[in-house]
Amino acid sequence: MFRIFSNKLSSILKILLIALSGIGDALMFTPALQKLKEHYPDSNIDALVMFNGVKDIYERLPEINNIHHFDFLNSSPIAALKYIISLRKKYDVSINVYPSNRKEYNIISFLIGADKRAAVKYLRSGFSNLSFLNNILFVENDELHNVEENIKLVEKLTGNEIKEIPPYSFPLTGEDENIAAAFLSDLGINEDEKIIGFHAGCSTLKNHIHRRWAPANFAELAKKLIDKNYKVLIFGGPEEAELKTEISNKVNSENFIKVDTKSLAHSAAVMQHCQAFVTNDSSLMHVASALQLNVAAIIGPTNTNYIRPWKTNHKVVSLNLDCSPCFFYSPKPLTCSRTDVKFKCVKEISVEMVLNTVEELLKK
Repeated sequence: MFRIFSNKLSSILKILLIALSGIGDALMFTPALQKLKEHYPDSNIDALVMFNGVKDIYERLPEINNIHHFDFLNSSPIAALKYIISLRKKYDVSINVYPSNRKEYNIISFLIGADKRAAVKYLRSGFSNLSFLNNILFVENDELHNVEENIKLVEKLTGNEIKEIPPYSFPLTGEDENIAAAFLSDLGINEDEKIIGFHAGCSTLKNHIHRRWAPANFAELAKKLIDKNYKVLIFGGPEEAELKTEISNKVNSENFIKVDTKSLAHSAAVMQHCQAFVTNDSSLMHVASALQLNVAAIIGPTNTNYIRPWKTNHKVVSLNLDCSPCFFYSPKPLTCSRTDVKFKCVKEISVEMVLNTVEELLKK
């Protein structure tokens, strides 16, 4: 057991990252991953993931050796259990990537059976979600960014203080960039064009669709930007195709373009060409941060300490209501207690507010 906390490992340490939540959460662990690998340079670090986008990111990272990809959402409990048991006792250390406040994730960690199981001890519903099944715990702090929570988790595991936290890591290949260049060329968009990116979606799980700014607002903002000679590209996954079409129909301009690619990395390569990126609190907000874009982040109920864009030029667009933030990490669905306007924190953010924010970002 001592060797886990020693700087001089007697053998190769086998570490498993349990990264079963979404793309943004996976990206927010990458700074901690870099520091983990620095501390244990000879370790083998694998990742257990559920979403294709997370696999797309993690398989590109030099710190990761192997990816275990399993669709727990669409598999039977028996198939899921068999898969988990296939990983049992193969790792010295497992880490539940923050945030992952679900009992299922803690049970998976316990069943995989690493001697050291690191996780965050959540302030809300942590005990009922079986956080005690892990044996290296860092107490959650609402004042910290998710990146910093993950860093604290790695500090707890290694016993070493981390003084400098790096940006996100999402390396793109020359092939990714060539595909993006061909995509833009086919649209007649050259390097001199002024381009703004949009992401109008976000996760819909647990009622989180209410984090979204209205499609009509995105359409109105697009019209104003197009009037200023910008081309607007709207991004989103296959599950957001209908949303992108809805906004496109409202804009009704050849300068408003839907981006459909075969992978998250290809979308990211196209995003690199945007001068600014306007987004809800979503996975692509974090991808935009990884790409060091100018980010206008529209954030309503979520604690901005947790998820604001990380180490990139950005501005958060928020009404800063007295009732905000009301969303913290627990398994319960997103709700609103207001009696005047439900989810006012998002619904009453004006187009002018977001337009002004974009213009301020572009001045820097």
